[in-house]
Amino acid sequence: MRLKIHWLTVVLVSFSAAGFSQSKKNTTIPKTYVASKTITPITIDGDESDPSWSKAEWTDLFEDIENGIKPKYATKVKMLWDETNFYILAKIDEPHVWANLKQRDTIIFYNNDFEVFIDPDSDTFNYYELEINALNTAWDLFLSKPYRENDLVVLNDWNLTGLKSVVKVQGTLNNPNDIDQGWVLEMAIPWAAYKTSYFDQNVPVDKFWRVNFSRVNWQHSIVDGKYERKKDADGKFLPEYNWVWSPMGVINMHEPEKWGYVYFSSKEGKDTFTIPQDEKVKWELYNLYRAQKEYFQKNKSWAKSLTNLTKDVISIDNKVLKPILENHSSGYNISVKSPFSNQTFIIKQDGKIITK
Repeated sequence: MRLKIHWLTVVLVSFSAAGFSQSKKNTTIPKTYVASKTITPITIDGDESDPSWSKAEWTDLFEDIENGIKPKYATKVKMLWDETNFYILAKIDEPHVWANLKQRDTIIFYNNDFEVFIDPDSDTFNYYELEINALNTAWDLFLSKPYRENDLVVLNDWNLTGLKSVVKVQGTLNNPNDIDQGWVLEMAIPWAAYKTSYFDQNVPVDKFWRVNFSRVNWQHSIVDGKYERKKDADGKFLPEYNWVWSPMGVINMHEPEKWGYVYFSSKEGKDTFTIPQDEKVKWELYNLYRAQKEYFQKNKSWAKSLTNLTKDVISIDNKVLKPILENHSSGYNISVKSPFSNQTFIIKQDGKIITK
């Protein structure tokens, strides 16, 4: 993704080039996936022929992050879980498999890479990012809140302890003289890496987490027999392609409320998952939040009436929502009572949702 990188002690401050341009009202429905529990152990070796994977379904093929255009090369994922790990298998078609970044926690998306985004509690705060290239070099990050809040939000020295990952190249790595099929990335992410405390029982049995996957792909040149990112006539790198599982509608992965839903089923055999209606209530709150951000950019103050944010009646499944906007000295709250659960959801000026 397009980021400008600045270092400050051990904190990485990253700003997406599109991260502060507010996306319009989100009409994209997040993708869903049911991850089954695996009984037999999975050997992390980059080989998709493991018998456990034969019982899992592929996701839909990845799409362009913004506009739904079909990518040039296919990408798809399978997921499984057990009491210890979240297992991910990514199949990445690529006729020229190359990578040159070998040091952990370098800016891996300067190579073609595969990225994992995880928000365990679905509140858009305190989420995790993992990037891996074809050399199996990892960059793992913890973000206390999305970049759009323009704070020092990234902890780069956080490590995904216990991560197991293996890349298997279907062809020859860094050889421009032949055509490759692509590469397979297999990984096991321990649930323990996402614990918020020692006693946190965070294995999501029959629960969902917000998850998304991204593939960054660059046009390349071959210089002195080696792959490089391609430049234009002015010597600037051409923009990368961003292909994702669940489309975002904007070139910015850091809007976690738009990520997909992965449901971790304990049921033997196939299971189904339907996005809860209360999640749709939260989507509407985020639409109002984005409208407030846009209003503030134009007027240098928060809107004091919902009519300044939308003229539309907000409804979900024929149930009308009645949000309430309250301004205060440091910002605002927008609250709404769910007609489905009678819970009240409150979104604050920083995008944090509180449930009452």
